[in-house]
Amino acid sequence: MELVLIRHFQTEGNGKGQYIGSTDEPLDECAIPKHLSGYPKIDHLAVSPMKRCMQTADLLYPSYDKIICPLLRELDFGEYERKTYEELKDRAEYQRWIDSGGLGAFPGGEDRVCFQKRCMQGMELLIKELTELESRTAGVVVHGGTIMAVMSACDRKKRPFYEWQVGNGEGYIVSVDLSEWEQGDHYFRNIRKIRRNKNS
Repeated sequence: MELVLIRHFQTEGNGKGQYIGSTDEPLDECAIPKHLSGYPKIDHLAVSPMKRCMQTADLLYPSYDKIICPLLRELDFGEYERKTYEELKDRAEYQRWIDSGGLGAFPGGEDRVCFQKRCMQGMELLIKELTELESRTAGVVVHGGTIMAVMSACDRKKRPFYEWQVGNGEGYIVSVDLSEWEQGDHYFRNIRKIRRNKNS
């Protein structure tokens, strides 16, 4: 089975460099690419329930029914929601979070370890459903944080979380060996990057 993991297109907050996690922000219509060709063909479509992912999925794969995956929603940034680095850089608790490599919990938000566990639970449920549907290639339109969480968890080389960062409209194509996955060997194979044409 192949999974096409795609980060949603840009929102207004993304364009401003804000932390946008639990905020259910729609896409910035001015930033939607003019040309949407080049994305892989799929059999099934899975989507985070957040507006920005639902709208991106409608643009890329308009004729598909959606498998809604609540566990694949973005990290909750708590008190940092809709704030930028410049707004937060002088706060001691924010600097401690930066110094921790992003491992600590956000004030009033979600811990990254718990977030990664949630995302992997969502991925396991999704792959089970896709297996039952006999899907060969599935699109998964989610968030940047979600992609980093599952890619770092399912990478045999154990490359770090932030190494998997992607831009809006970008992501990865990965292969899943279903027999190995069912035996608990939860790793991705044949990893390829999806890069959006910046001129589109």
